[in-house]
Amino acid sequence: MMGKKQAVKAVSLLWLGSILGAGCAFFTQVLLARALGPATLGAFAAALGVVILVAPLASFGVGGFWLKVFGQEGWQAVRWLRGSLKYALVTTCLVLAALLAWAAFGPHDVTTRGLLIVLSSYLLGQVAVELVSAKLQLEERYLALAIWQFLPHLLRLLLVVMLFLAMVKLLTLWNIAYAYTVISIGVFILGAFFMWRMYCGQLALKGHGEKNVQAEQPVAIASIREVIVQSWPFGLAGVFHLIYFQSDIILLKYIAGNAAAGIYNVAFVIMAAVYMLPSVIYQKFLLPKIHRWAIHDRQRFYKVYRAGNWVMLVSGLLSMLAIWLLAPWGVHLLFGEQYMSAVLPLSILALAAPVRFVATSVGSTLVTQNNMHRKVYYMGVTAMINLGLNFFLIPTYGVMGAAVATVVSEVVLLLIYFWGARAVFSNDTGAAV
Repeated sequence: MMGKKQAVKAVSLLWLGSILGAGCAFFTQVLLARALGPATLGAFAAALGVVILVAPLASFGVGGFWLKVFGQEGWQAVRWLRGSLKYALVTTCLVLAALLAWAAFGPHDVTTRGLLIVLSSYLLGQVAVELVSAKLQLEERYLALAIWQFLPHLLRLLLVVMLFLAMVKLLTLWNIAYAYTVISIGVFILGAFFMWRMYCGQLALKGHGEKNVQAEQPVAIASIREVIVQSWPFGLAGVFHLIYFQSDIILLKYIAGNAAAGIYNVAFVIMAAVYMLPSVIYQKFLLPKIHRWAIHDRQRFYKVYRAGNWVMLVSGLLSMLAIWLLAPWGVHLLFGEQYMSAVLPLSILALAAPVRFVATSVGSTLVTQNNMHRKVYYMGVTAMINLGLNFFLIPTYGVMGAAVATVVSEVVLLLIYFWGARAVFSNDTGAAV
């Protein structure tokens, strides 16, 4: 078992990598906001948002499934690798084709159509980041994981800065889109190399002892059909998460216009940076261990759940207060006077910080064992509520309506998660959620 010092070191590495990555992403958005203006930024953010929204459909949950199945089966889970990698390749090609078809034939203006076509390659980079990240988590190579997830953000920032320094006029909408494309293709090529090595059996799994002979038996290899049955909840969960967290930008563009999407995007970028903390702790560090504890150490599983809820609540409240205190000054300093109307929706979104922090802890219990189907259902209900609220509120209240819809959705999801978590621990003696 990993000692406390090792755990602190691992979390620190992941947190540092995430901070640097979020910082690069944040300052990239600052440069884009200042160079493009609200309307053009809104068009870019909405097009990119569409690509990000469908990204979980590509590879459709393979990364999350790996964390679960290796946590449960240990080395025996290598039987799933070849089928899942083939499945990821097929689904990625299908989603990319569907995205290009939507770009060509959907109800878009010329600019949006072109942006969707150019930015569709961003999908490839997202798939590579997800799959390689899952591999590095299984190997507990936290420094490599931090660097891998930081790298795309750094490269995008460097390209944008280079355009800015060469000539401010070069920082145009299309040059930025092409820069994102170049980085995504490069990340995909590098990720494909790592996945090929994994396909050939190069995996240094941690937490399950030495590789045993049984794990190498060819009779145990799972089919693509079996992979589909097991992994689809993880893919659908990613889609639902993005619907209630990020679809507001897309809907604002089509309902309220590009400028409204650009204003909301500033508030969204800030909240995404805040949510980095629970993401690092649970998605990048604890999740593989939670899968193991849920099977082999129920007492530790429950203790981590209870302690995590309190830690996340306090952290979320502090984050909310910090946003309220710093938002007016920070938005003006970083994004400029033209984005000051983002302060109010940002202050509304800050209400969701403690809710999201606690939901990350509670929701982590629902990815274990056979509970993932329940979690997907909860997320689907929340996504539908979010879409309904957005369609109802945005036409009248614009950006503020989108912010309120997001906060309400986060509260609903947390309440449902708490209810679902009771079932997870219902058979544990003395456990009270």
